[in-house]
Amino acid sequence: MRPVAVIGAGKTAFGAFPELDLRALAVQAGEKCLRTSRVEAGLIESFYLGNFAGPSFVGQNHLAPYISMALGVKGVPATRIEAACASSGSAFYHAWTEVASGLYDLVMVVGVEKMTSQPTARVTEILASAGDLSGEIRAGSTFASLFAMIARRHMYEFGTKKEHLAAVAVKNHAAGALNPDAHMRKNVTLEQALAGKPIAEPLNLYDCSLISDGAAAVILAPLDRASEFTDKPVRVLGIAQASDYVALDQKEDITTFPAVRRASQKAYRMAGVGPDEIEFAELHDCFTIAEIIATEDLGFVKRGCGGPYAMEGHTSLDGQRPINASGGLKAKGHPVGATGVAQICDLVQQIRGEAGPRQVARHSVGLAQNLGGSGATCVVSILGAT
Repeated sequence: MRPVAVIGAGKTAFGAFPELDLRALAVQAGEKCLRTSRVEAGLIESFYLGNFAGPSFVGQNHLAPYISMALGVKGVPATRIEAACASSGSAFYHAWTEVASGLYDLVMVVGVEKMTSQPTARVTEILASAGDLSGEIRAGSTFASLFAMIARRHMYEFGTKKEHLAAVAVKNHAAGALNPDAHMRKNVTLEQALAGKPIAEPLNLYDCSLISDGAAAVILAPLDRASEFTDKPVRVLGIAQASDYVALDQKEDITTFPAVRRASQKAYRMAGVGPDEIEFAELHDCFTIAEIIATEDLGFVKRGCGGPYAMEGHTSLDGQRPINASGGLKAKGHPVGATGVAQICDLVQQIRGEAGPRQVARHSVGLAQNLGGSGATCVVSILGAT
């Protein structure tokens, strides 16, 4: 497998954009990506689209050629990947395999979701379709209630507190307030985060990610050709995808996600690094408890220590290992099909030293963890400076 680099990245702001449809969002991100990589659309040899539920949110099917043709990427394989909230992370993984194997040299990945076209109750229903419809969803579960159960069990097993969950929200809002593309640019105090509107005990409004519109795009190329397109290529050091049961009741332990552990171990081996060498990370904080568990499953801290780790400031912008310097899904926003590629864009921005007031001090090796459902899919990507 040959070395692969990200040569271009572009994304839209995340938020509620009634004036923009799904295709317009995807084209905006894709055209920005093409400009930053100095690649003509006609040079792209393969196209991947990460999208979770375009047919449900906006009624449009056959989305990959629908988007690729609008970008001027014509006549090439155009493939849509659906893996719940890990859809575009998985699309990035499959694009990487094509370049690494030598099948193609220039592959484009776009992730997009248009969520605000539906009322909140319908959005919740659509998202729930990524769970087990025959069991937990049929019984009335939503992802908020499922992650609430996960949080309650983590509290029981390890003594995790609501204050620990709130500390994650406070930290991610602080970073999001500095991100001009974030959906929620608003600082909150610990007291405010603890006093949010109840959603599913122990989770409140500040523990939950946002319903957002948005898109993100990247282009991959062989490392030995990267200099043709950019002065700042970012190398894919390691990447892996893993899966697990969809339903919580099939898991032996709901306080850990085996797919995260498996994917991270494979990615670490490929990259030749360990958890201690990851300088910053973009983690899938669909709910605050998810970020806490991710820090444990990725080996950043021992099991049960993720809450205190966040509370003590180790994951803040000026901490030992900044996590979600973008604001994360919590503040940046979570247009589910775009999230995985957006995380890659955020890593690229940090590694290139282009993150402005959110720039972390140590930024040569970063990790992105993109989770689908309640842990059924995970993609872990490790990127580094060349």
